[in-house]
Amino acid sequence: MAAEMPTPPGHRPRKAAPARQPLSRDLIVATAVRVLDAEGLEAVSMRRVAQELGTGPASLYAHVSGKEELRELMLDHVAGEVRLPEAGAADWQELLKELAREIRRVYTSHGDIAKVSMGLIPTGPNLLAIAEAQLALMLDGGVPPKIAGLAVDTLGMFLDADAVEDTIYTAKRSPGEDPWESFRVHFEEIRQYFRALPVDRYPRITGMVDELTGGSGDDRFEFGLDILIRGIASYVPASGTA
Repeated sequence: MAAEMPTPPGHRPRKAAPARQPLSRDLIVATAVRVLDAEGLEAVSMRRVAQELGTGPASLYAHVSGKEELRELMLDHVAGEVRLPEAGAADWQELLKELAREIRRVYTSHGDIAKVSMGLIPTGPNLLAIAEAQLALMLDGGVPPKIAGLAVDTLGMFLDADAVEDTIYTAKRSPGEDPWESFRVHFEEIRQYFRALPVDRYPRITGMVDELTGGSGDDRFEFGLDILIRGIASYVPASGTA
């Protein structure tokens, strides 16, 4: 091996290039999630992630088959942040609610990742762990298996829709705009519109403006969640019946 040349007088010493982290599926997914958090789901592409990693898109295909698989892996990666409930800490209905709130928290903290979940049958280990926890809570609470199986899907649709709607509202805000002030102004405009509707055509709407436009996003989420959990619990056989 030839000896390294010294630095000529007046020249800046050449720095060694930093060692590149070996490419792996985990690194690709983590990088894609960073792009998601900064720029949204539509910005995530094989080319964009490769750019972040300082490589070409072709090198990613050795680890991920394409954008669709990458998105599914991103969703499962994000789902790994969900804290699963400890059995016995409370009754099954409250634990199921706590888990739903936790899923909502994680999904809404990662932009519009919930779009990936819509229409997707979970197969990743973290998503399966969430489904397993939901099923365990319901079955331990006496919910029939058939109902528990359907309820997992229904809960998923509710949580996905809530998280996606949250990102739609967020996207409409201007940078630096106070979200609560934006919502207040928007709902006040809606209230004024409802009050101005023809009473003879819309007597219920014009008579229930405050009820229709009252409550925060959290209030509406909790109401919908309570309806779902109560509905699931209604299928638990009464004590002493088959």
